[in-house]
Amino acid sequence: MFVNGGWWHDANILSATGQGIDKEEQRGWEGWWNEHIVSLVELSMQQKDALSVLLTGRGETNFADLIKRIARSKKLDFDMVCLKPATGPAGQRFKNTMDFKQELLKDIVYTYKDAEELRIYEDRVKHTKGFRDFFFEFNRDLMSGRNQPSRKPIVAEVIQVAENGTQLDPVDEIAEIQKLINAHNIQIKTGSAPPGTTPYQIKKTVFYTGYMIAQNMTEKLGSLVNLPANAPRDDIRYLANSILITPKPCPKSILDKVGGIGAKMRWKVTGVSCFENKLWAARVEPVPRSAKFYSENPIPTVVLAIRKNGRPADAARITNWHPVPESQAYEFDSVVGEKQMLRIEEETAGESEYESYFPNKNMRGGRRSHEPHDRHGDNRQHNGNGRGHDNRSSGYRGGNRERGRGGNRNPSYGNRGGHRGGHRGDRGGGGRGRGRGGGGGGGGGNGPSQYRSLDDPNHGQPSHDGPDAFY
Repeated sequence: MFVNGGWWHDANILSATGQGIDKEEQRGWEGWWNEHIVSLVELSMQQKDALSVLLTGRGETNFADLIKRIARSKKLDFDMVCLKPATGPAGQRFKNTMDFKQELLKDIVYTYKDAEELRIYEDRVKHTKGFRDFFFEFNRDLMSGRNQPSRKPIVAEVIQVAENGTQLDPVDEIAEIQKLINAHNIQIKTGSAPPGTTPYQIKKTVFYTGYMIAQNMTEKLGSLVNLPANAPRDDIRYLANSILITPKPCPKSILDKVGGIGAKMRWKVTGVSCFENKLWAARVEPVPRSAKFYSENPIPTVVLAIRKNGRPADAARITNWHPVPESQAYEFDSVVGEKQMLRIEEETAGESEYESYFPNKNMRGGRRSHEPHDRHGDNRQHNGNGRGHDNRSSGYRGGNRERGRGGNRNPSYGNRGGHRGGHRGDRGGGGRGRGRGGGGGGGGGNGPSQYRSLDDPNHGQPSHDGPDAFY
């Protein structure tokens, strides 16, 4: 819980939509509107006996100016623009948005007592039901004479509007979240936050480091999956998004060998295989063949698809590869990156980089190495072509560990989770670093660290060539 209310209460989040308010206001946020609803508002503006109301649960203090600027940019003239006040006109404290909206609508209906019809356009399914239930009870009380002052029942129609989720630019989103965290932590440091308030920071969990494959090539590689006729397809998940380098964060010694985060590498498909009808994979080699690469798999492999009961690790058990015709010997580029998740978590003083990777503190143990997965140092053997091989029999490590979250749709970024209301939401992209939102180490004894925002020009931007990240 943030002192200032968090995502939905921060006007900067809404202001960051598209290319940001400075550019979007000039172009009327073109492309960001539900144009059908816009046309209905415009019709209401022309209808002299209609009252049009913009009603939102956004707080009046933080959002009034922004909401008016957005409506004005589209030339939408509402008779009333209503935002949630800190207290109602009768001193009411509204415990949630629905209570506020119902109370206001009741006042409007009683004020315009001769109005016969009310239409509400709502995109939240729960609120649609709430409005319908509210007016059912409202009209029933009117007919029974219990509501005073009396008026005739009103025909209240609540229209469910399709909810179109979208996302902020990932760098912009992390920057705004970092600002939100900064403001929260500053209040703790100055003593203006409620007692016991927890300071936060951005941390990351790295699932694996690999040669990330672009989405357009992912779809092409998926065509190599040769399913038997009449085979069920509803339990197959297509991957084809990476070639493993190491599971978890890549040690610096190995990362240097592959050129670092953002380094590019070209590959060619040389063979395909299916393991026990539950995993499909492609064997690849670098282009040119003499190029140096590193993989903890005995053979550099792209896991193309798996069934529900399949495991990417099973790719290491493949011994029978089938050559592909020249027409399917696809060549493609990759970018060294990390599959990672960003998370907001309690700031912990003295926490090492390795410890910060784990959301479950019980997993951390006592190890504090800054290269937690360099178990073999530089003792790995490389052949004459510079291909890194793991001489152990552990086989395939990694693959796409984020089951059910889709593939790497872009080497720089990750899976996007839509937020409602036209806001751009859950996707983060970030540089390698310590996963602390650009903040550095943990807070000291005098209070939480104040992190500089990732959009601070003196601090540096997250790498666009880096990890695939998501919340």
